[in-house]
Amino acid sequence: MSIGAVLAQLRTEFPDVTISKIRFLESEGLVRPARTAAGYRQFTTADVERLRYVLAAQRDRYLPLKVIKEQLDAADSSARVLRAVEDGPAAPQRMSRDELLARSGLDAASLAELEQHGLVRPGLYDQDALQVATTVRELAQYGLEPRHLRPFRAAADREVALVEQVVLARRRDPRSRGRADEVVRELAALSVTLHTLLVKIGLRDVPGGGVPPR
Repeated sequence: MSIGAVLAQLRTEFPDVTISKIRFLESEGLVRPARTAAGYRQFTTADVERLRYVLAAQRDRYLPLKVIKEQLDAADSSARVLRAVEDGPAAPQRMSRDELLARSGLDAASLAELEQHGLVRPGLYDQDALQVATTVRELAQYGLEPRHLRPFRAAADREVALVEQVVLARRRDPRSRGRADEVVRELAALSVTLHTLLVKIGLRDVPGGGVPPR
């Protein structure tokens, strides 16, 4: 839809919104409409919902745009993880230890600490390991060290063990044997969804916390 159509939808709930405001939010990276060949903006329903969340967060919770953008980015990241899980595992692309260090920005001592706490498997350096290492490096900016992240590893191990129990039980049933891989993907997606929701609910009580609903 056009920017004018978006404005018409939003004005019923946000009377003060203007086309200039929508353009400003786009310039700040809070919404990313597609463009036609002639350069006109084309908004989707998801774009409108995103704008509605931004405007409500400003009006009702007085959140600055920087915090709102961080929350939206976190939600986008969760959605990418869910899509990757639902699409099934891809063939891992291995890399050397030096390449992992160079691409993640970690030093050798930090990587060794990640391996010590079970966050990265020694010698198993692939895209998932790179994403873990990069995420840990970003968390370090907030004072969180690898030793603080052991609960994440423990929680993941418990979830994996629970999924494994269900899959093993189904494999004993001849009618369910052929669906083992599909069941793993479904349970993994549901597990990630539940984990994300519980974290979002818990963050509502943290000042400035909370992430937008999916």
